[in-house]
Amino acid sequence: MIKQKKNGELIIISGTTCAGKGSVIEKLLERNKNLSLSLSYTSRPIRAGEVDGVDYKFISHEEFEEKIKKGDFLEYAKVRYGEYFGTPKEEVKRLLSTGKDVILEIDVQGAQQIKELFPETILIFIMAPSMSEVKKRIKIRGKETKDQVLDRFITAYKEINEIPKYNYVVINDELEKAVEKVEAILLSEKCRVDRIEEISVENQEEFMHELLMDSDFTNESISNKIS
Repeated sequence: MIKQKKNGELIIISGTTCAGKGSVIEKLLERNKNLSLSLSYTSRPIRAGEVDGVDYKFISHEEFEEKIKKGDFLEYAKVRYGEYFGTPKEEVKRLLSTGKDVILEIDVQGAQQIKELFPETILIFIMAPSMSEVKKRIKIRGKETKDQVLDRFITAYKEINEIPKYNYVVINDELEKAVEKVEAILLSEKCRVDRIEEISVENQEEFMHELLMDSDFTNESISNKIS
């Protein structure tokens, strides 16, 4: 009686620095086979431990700018130090057409660009429980200079101000609970009436026919049902 849409849902997950959004996404992909992550393209150099085609799709500045001219990105941005990041248009459309739900891990700027193109996009913002916890997590990493840490904090505060533009916010104080909250969000979105393609209800003649064919019903019960 209820027919779900054939295309998958587009899900954007953003978050402040050290909010653990990457860990949340990794767990979601492990536990939900219908979820797929769309890899972003970037022009920045590959870092130690990263794998092309796993962490990002690494291309040169020239290749990236050529793709911009061809309209190959759903959204893209040029960040500090002049590096590009972008979401591939055709790959996302292909995955959605197969019924896969697609996760994009992008910043607040890119999220708003895509929301304008696809109004039904589900926007989820992941946060650390506090800025003191962010500071603690940055220290554990031990890779940033003081200036870089300060830049991260300034960016984080700016991003927090963008939360009202999102549909949901999840506090990642405990990874397992955060993942469960996101899963609950995605399940509830699937149950929304405006995401159902078609609802059909049998007419009265079909209903009566089914009752007449069912030996469990007596003539009296049928009369009571349709009166």
